[in-house]
Amino acid sequence: MTTAPLDVSAWLSEVQRAARPALAAALSTLNPRMRRICEYQLGWLDGHSAGKSIRPLLTLACAEAVGADSDRAMPAAVAVELLHNCTLLQDDVMDEDPTRRHRPAAWTVFGASPAILAGDALLALAFAVLARSGHAAAAPAIRELERTVDELIEGQAMDLEFEGAEAIAVDDCLQMTVAKTGSLLGCACLLGGLFGGADEEACAALARFGRHLGLAYQLRDDLLGIWGDPHRTGKPAGADLRRRKKSLPVAAALAANSDASERLRQLYSRPEPFDDAEARLVAELVRDAGGRAFAERLADAELAAAADALAVLTRLGATCDRLAILGRFVIGRDR
Repeated sequence: MTTAPLDVSAWLSEVQRAARPALAAALSTLNPRMRRICEYQLGWLDGHSAGKSIRPLLTLACAEAVGADSDRAMPAAVAVELLHNCTLLQDDVMDEDPTRRHRPAAWTVFGASPAILAGDALLALAFAVLARSGHAAAAPAIRELERTVDELIEGQAMDLEFEGAEAIAVDDCLQMTVAKTGSLLGCACLLGGLFGGADEEACAALARFGRHLGLAYQLRDDLLGIWGDPHRTGKPAGADLRRRKKSLPVAAALAANSDASERLRQLYSRPEPFDDAEARLVAELVRDAGGRAFAERLADAELAAAADALAVLTRLGATCDRLAILGRFVIGRDR
């Protein structure tokens, strides 16, 4: 007897359908102004995509991996998705990104200040969902969410600070990337373990899996931000370069001692916006200075570290086949 391969896209759609009632119940407690912005962010006002729901799926999948019914972890999955969308709303304002998921970003529709307030509302709601869950793991989950928010804020502060720097150390950029992305995926996995009743050792391994997967995920996103197809990513070609964003590929390229890195440094220090030809040139310089290869190697290493964490979980009795497939899906994404 053969088993059909896991369709992760269908799995994600199933999670979106399952989570929507719980998300809607949470949003119903907001005042109408904030609720409308949040519903737009989630794609509910215009039937647009609400994103892939990778983080809540990780939470539910981690609960299943440690032997629990995924429904037990739904409050944790909802809290993670609320926090994620809080960061998206506010990051778009700070980065002045005009689009999100192939349509106008919420701040361009409702205004920057209302979008920031809506993000605050989602943040408070994430904690409220956990507190109201009545689950025995609610208290440690709230503590983990609080720690994650602190790390997310630190990562975003570093990101903003780096925008004005001529060059940054690769290790500092790596710390920022882990804080901005690895922390939330680690939290998603750990909360799944907590709500699934896992012990301390298994929860720690789940958190490691998520953090390593999150860094690999962000490295993939950094590569897409420079070389991704705008028709698939929903952002202009070279969008990160046009903002002079110092992602890990750029930081590694700037740190190289080569003609390409020096030329890149000169172009990145100019205040004038890049035109299309200059954006293409800058992308070539990042590649020639080794930034692309560095990011690809590091993404592979982080994915291997995530697999090592799953091996620990397997030895502890967890069932990790679906988590492994999900991890490969996340890293292989193109948008």
